[in-house]
Amino acid sequence: MNYRRILGGMALVFLVIVAGCGGGQKSTVVEGKVNVMTSFYPLYDFAVHIGGAHVNVVNLVPAGVEPHDWTPKGRDIMNVGDSELFLYQGAGFEGWVDDFMKSVKDKKVKAVEASAGAHLLEAAEGGDGHDHQHGEESRGSSPGDLKNTDPHAWLSPHNAKKMSENIKNALIEVDPAHREDYENNYKAYAAKLDGLDKLYHDSLKDLPKKEIAVSHQAFAYLCHDYGLTQMAIMGLSPDSEPTAQDMKKMREYIQEHQLKYVFFEELVSDKLAKTLAKDAGVETLVLNPLEGLTEEQIKEGQNYISVMENNLKNLVKALQ
Repeated sequence: MNYRRILGGMALVFLVIVAGCGGGQKSTVVEGKVNVMTSFYPLYDFAVHIGGAHVNVVNLVPAGVEPHDWTPKGRDIMNVGDSELFLYQGAGFEGWVDDFMKSVKDKKVKAVEASAGAHLLEAAEGGDGHDHQHGEESRGSSPGDLKNTDPHAWLSPHNAKKMSENIKNALIEVDPAHREDYENNYKAYAAKLDGLDKLYHDSLKDLPKKEIAVSHQAFAYLCHDYGLTQMAIMGLSPDSEPTAQDMKKMREYIQEHQLKYVFFEELVSDKLAKTLAKDAGVETLVLNPLEGLTEEQIKEGQNYISVMENNLKNLVKALQ
């Protein structure tokens, strides 16, 4: 039983009551622009690039917070309800979204499942990422209908392009007066994503190793696109607890494939990755699943494409 989802739903019922009472919540809505709320960082970045000067984009999850551990507050319900667009990933990523949308169903906001039509993969069994199925396309189902889907679709530049197209179409629907600008912005951003895909393909295709050891089973889409295989300490949720047997299997995998690095991510504790690396006699490197950025990364002007480029540099280093 998913107690976190049950508790999250109970909390949302309370928050709906609080939001309905007013409470002096500060609005993030900007008059004269299309107000867009996003459920996590990649959607925020895509919307900023495609919307340009015509949009006010607010990411619900604060900088430095891991979205798997986040649930909306009363002010989030109010701000989303007052917006024109609410962009969420879908494919099972946001366990809170069904209850959340019930709370804003009478508002003007248009909810858009960004992963609709993307090439989705089934979640691998257990903790490893050996699932290389081609998957099936999403039909825009609600998260509850996609329990066996790996939601990390944005880590494929191909899927990022499809998600960006969905955002572009949604912006045109709510703001047809600026259709040409949204179309042009999308074309420019899609070209950058195509360039990113080519860079990944050209950089990884001839490297001797094809296996990676990761802390969080988030990279099946990246592995699927570029012929890699991941072995993960934890499952699809980065706070799942590995057993002693899981750690043993990881050490054996590292030794079998003569890996030199264990990848970890910035928004969760690196304790397990460092423990495993020390036991296996290897080092650690960052592989960012782009579920969010730190405040420092935001101040530095990093974004989806720059972080993916940094990921590629570390992959090339590890796969030599």
